[in-house]
Amino acid sequence: MPPSQGSAHPLRLLGVYAALLAVIYALVFFTGDKSSTPRLGIDLQGGTRVTLTARTPDGGKPNQDSLKKAQEIIENRVNGLGVAGSEVVIDGDNLVITVPGDDGAQARALATTAKLYIRPVLNAVPAAQRGQTPPAAPAPGEAPPPAAGEVPAPAPADSAPSVGAPASGEVPAPQPEPAPQQRVFPAQAPTQPPADPNLTPQELAVKEIQDAKAVRQSSDPAVAQAAMAALDCSKPDPLQGNDDPNLPLVACSTDGQEILLLDKSRIDGQEIKSATSGMNTQQARHEVYLEFKSAGSDAWSQLTGEYVNKRVAFVLDTKVVSAPVVQQGPQQGGRTQISGNFTAASAKELANTLKYGSLPLSFQTSEAETVSATLGLSSLKAGLLAGAIGLAVVLLYCLAYYRMLGFVTGLSLVASGLAVYGIMVLLGRWIGFTLDLAGIAGLIIGIGMTADSFVVFFERIKDEMREGRSFRSAAPRGWQRARRTILSGNAVSFIAAAVLYILAVGQVKGFAFTLGLTTILDVVVVFLMTSPLVLLASRTNFWAKPSVNGLGAVQQIARERKAAQTALGKA
Repeated sequence: MPPSQGSAHPLRLLGVYAALLAVIYALVFFTGDKSSTPRLGIDLQGGTRVTLTARTPDGGKPNQDSLKKAQEIIENRVNGLGVAGSEVVIDGDNLVITVPGDDGAQARALATTAKLYIRPVLNAVPAAQRGQTPPAAPAPGEAPPPAAGEVPAPAPADSAPSVGAPASGEVPAPQPEPAPQQRVFPAQAPTQPPADPNLTPQELAVKEIQDAKAVRQSSDPAVAQAAMAALDCSKPDPLQGNDDPNLPLVACSTDGQEILLLDKSRIDGQEIKSATSGMNTQQARHEVYLEFKSAGSDAWSQLTGEYVNKRVAFVLDTKVVSAPVVQQGPQQGGRTQISGNFTAASAKELANTLKYGSLPLSFQTSEAETVSATLGLSSLKAGLLAGAIGLAVVLLYCLAYYRMLGFVTGLSLVASGLAVYGIMVLLGRWIGFTLDLAGIAGLIIGIGMTADSFVVFFERIKDEMREGRSFRSAAPRGWQRARRTILSGNAVSFIAAAVLYILAVGQVKGFAFTLGLTTILDVVVVFLMTSPLVLLASRTNFWAKPSVNGLGAVQQIARERKAAQTALGKA
């Protein structure tokens, strides 16, 4: 029976693997930021920590269920944005967010309360005219006059809302709000007494919220007009995320260029089914696309039917993100979009925030503080030293046991390491994957599993040679038997890594991810590198020598078995 031709073109397979490495490193060195180092996690490069202090309207302590819900939502936002390596932990009555690098704004953005309400616009004035008597609210059924520079665009046929330009130009994406300062709401009531110095910070925050509500959410038209005249959009907003949706609201646009008087909320952000971001190619701007649930879809249809040629405002955490004019209604289908002065990143961030829902609490953020990586780097050095010693011992054992075939093991491990490193760099660039200590542990275990696959292959070759075949004949036959075992073993390991990734949280996810990745690369390396090298070696006279391949003892066993069978046959 002729040898199996399962791997008829070993040079072609080696060429495929070399081409894969070339593509990986071409992407590393000639695309993106061209950096050749992977992104490191908090424990290896350090990070930025921001503490979030809950602000409840009544000043009471937040319950643990609300904190756990907030933690879960923020973790979902982290995963949705691909901010790999971040941590969100509960510390007493606070949440602590730690992100890799030194970008504290990123951690603050993750803590946005994201309470979205859709409110009709009753009146609006430019912020530059603050202090002047604002025009009266339009009578029912009368369209408000467009603000300077407002050019409503026609509504797309397949889209629910108008995407006309908001008043006073485009409205930018929401930005992280600075921490509320210890003062009563600014300039809203000239006769308002100063803050009581005897109040605790928590009591002072409660008073700020109550004072702001009394003025900016009053049902008295005269008080609302006075609030519009007194509101200073350049100062921190103590009402942020704590406005009552069942009362009117005086609010600023996110760019601080317009002050709006808004009616009661008609649609709650909880009615949002999904949120995505994209580019409006017709108007060359980024937008956030919303799809409502059933009740929200009906409410949107009713709202757009009542407010044709009037403005409705999308209010996020007490700031008006966008206030377009409804140009046709009622609009069916339960879909709309938020237009504003978005970048691709800010549109994606807002969509991700709305998709995972609003936080049950509003938070005051602390100043960002740096987290040292000293402990992680020390552990990394110790781990790399241990890994290098272990790898050296494995290679020495392979050389002693398999002779020159041990060099094939070494070459395959080097090839696998090159592929893993390049992929780590690209994943950090493309999806924000960060390499931490747990991930490195997964890589080391995965490389050890690759060595196991070599052992399975070499032992199958020995089994064939014990049957009396030569090294040249045993290599392809041993590969045919070994690859089924290798595939089965790696399939089990990959399933285990996938289940662990789905069920785990935090750094354990990084361990599972790198373990699954190296498991896949194990199959690729064995099929495209190890097998072709052994098959090529089996066809040379040099590698066929027992003193070179270390298979002399196996050949001796085969000769003894053959002699014994011959003796039995003669008997």
